[in-house]
Amino acid sequence: MLQTLPVGLWIGRADGSVIFANDAGKRVAGAAVGTLLIGDRTLRVDEHQRTYAGEPVTVRVSFDVTDAARREHELLARVYFDELTGLPNRRLMERSVAALIAEASDPFALAFLDIDGFKHINDYYGHSIGDSLLVRIAERISRGLRPSDMLARAGGDEFVLLLSPVSSPDEAAAIVGGIAERLKKPHYVDDFEILSSASFGVGIYPKDGDSYEVLRSNADSAMYRSKTTAKGGVWFFDSTIAHAAAEKAKSEQRLRLAIRDKRLLCAYQPKVDFRSGAITGVEVLLRWRDEDGVIRAPGDFIALALELGLMDDVTFMILAETRRAIDRINQSFGEATSISINVAAVQASNRQFMRQLVDAIERTGAPKRYMLEITEEAFLSSGDFQRNILPMVREIGTRVSVDDFGVGYSSLSALADITADELKVDRSFITDVHKRPRSQAVLRAIESLGHSLGMSIVVEGVETFEELAYLQAATRIRCAQGFYFSRPIVLDDERDRAALADEPRSFQPARIPQASRR
Repeated sequence: MLQTLPVGLWIGRADGSVIFANDAGKRVAGAAVGTLLIGDRTLRVDEHQRTYAGEPVTVRVSFDVTDAARREHELLARVYFDELTGLPNRRLMERSVAALIAEASDPFALAFLDIDGFKHINDYYGHSIGDSLLVRIAERISRGLRPSDMLARAGGDEFVLLLSPVSSPDEAAAIVGGIAERLKKPHYVDDFEILSSASFGVGIYPKDGDSYEVLRSNADSAMYRSKTTAKGGVWFFDSTIAHAAAEKAKSEQRLRLAIRDKRLLCAYQPKVDFRSGAITGVEVLLRWRDEDGVIRAPGDFIALALELGLMDDVTFMILAETRRAIDRINQSFGEATSISINVAAVQASNRQFMRQLVDAIERTGAPKRYMLEITEEAFLSSGDFQRNILPMVREIGTRVSVDDFGVGYSSLSALADITADELKVDRSFITDVHKRPRSQAVLRAIESLGHSLGMSIVVEGVETFEELAYLQAATRIRCAQGFYFSRPIVLDDERDRAALADEPRSFQPARIPQASRR
C-alpha cells in the first residue's frame, strides 16, 4: 500500500539510516525542502519530525504539483499580465509602484501614454492589424528600458511606463522623449506601412503624488494636455494641469446637474433653399443655460458629455423636446420642414442605442420628418453602420445626412460607398470660398459626385453675402445654413428669447441676391 501511494514517502533515523522509502520517496531522499524540478515535473518536498518506536525519526513527503503549479502560473498570468502583449497589466503595475513607495524609494517617474488615432487605424486596417501594431509598439517601447523600469498595458491602446529611479525630471524627459520619437517611425505590419505616434503625460514621485492612483491620475491629465496641444508630444504634470483637472471635474458635476435639472435647451437653425427663399428644414442644436442664466454653446460641453457617457441620455432628451415643441416648430418654420438631429459617430456604431433611438423616433408618429446627421466616420469606420444599422433607420422612413463631410479621415472617393440622403459640406470649404480656388475645386467635386449619387447638397457655415453669391453663381447647390440666414433660435420661453434677442427669428428672403446664370 505504501509503495502505491501517489506521494513520495521517506522515513529515516537521525544517523541517516532508512526505515522505509517507496520508489517516489527515494528520488527526493537528499533533496532540500521546498519546490523541486525533476525533468518536466514539479515536486513539493515537506519534512516533519516524528517519533517511531521510541526514537526520533524524520519523515519526508513529496507531492507532484506539476498540474497545480501550471494552473497557478496560468492564473497569475491572467491576473497580472496582458494576454496580447505579454506585458504586466495595470494591477501588477499598481502593486509594483505601491512597493516602491512603501520602501521610501528614490524619486521615480510614472508616464501614461495613449496611441494617437488608434481607433481610426483599427477601423481602417481591422482589429487583427491593430492588435499586431500594439504588440510592435510594446516591443519598441520596451527596447532600451533598464531592468528596473517597467512597461504595462493599461488596456486598449493605453500603456503605463515606470522609470525607476530618475535623478531629475530632465532624465525622465530624455528617456520618454526618446521613446516618443521611436514611436513616430513607421511600423510594418502584414505588408502595411502604418504611421502612428503616442502622446505622453508624466508625473514624478513624490512631487506629483504619493500614491499610485494620484500619480496615474496626474500623468493621465498631463497626457490629455499633450493630446490637445500637440499629438505625439510629452507633457509633464504641473499646477496649471491640476487647475484644469479641477475645473474639468467641476464642469462634469455642473453638466450632470444641468441634465438632471433639464437646463439643456434646444435651438433650431434653419436650412434654407437660397434660390427660392423657402426654409426646408431645421437642425436641432443644443445649448446649456448655466446657473447664472448664461447660454453656452455646444463646444463647451458636447465632448464632455460624450466622455462621461451622458450623450445617449442627451440625445433622447433632444428627441423628446422636439416632440413637445412640434407646434412651435411648425408655427416658426412651417409644417413641411425636416427636423435634423445630430448623432455622434460612437452612438451611430452602437446597435443597441440606435435600435432604441429608431423606436423612439417611430413613436413620434412622424418618423419620415426626421433626419439623422452623422459624420462620415460612422459610415466608413467598420461598415457596421451601413450593413446593420442604416436598414433600421430606412425601415421607418427616417432619412440620413452625412455631416461635416470633407474633414474626416476618408478620401473623396470614399463618398461612393456612402448611401445617404443628404450631404452637408463642411464650413471649412465655404469660408471665403469666393477667394479660394482650391476650395472651389473641392466643392465642385463634392457637388458633382453627391448629385450623381442622388444626395441633396447642403453647405454649412454661410456667413457673408460674397459666399452666398458665389454659391448662387458658380454652383447648382440650392440649400445652405449659416449665420448669414439665421443664428440658432431658441423657441422656449420669454427668458430664452430675451437671452438671444439679437438673433433673427426667421429667414428673410429679401437678403438673398438674385442668382446669375452659370
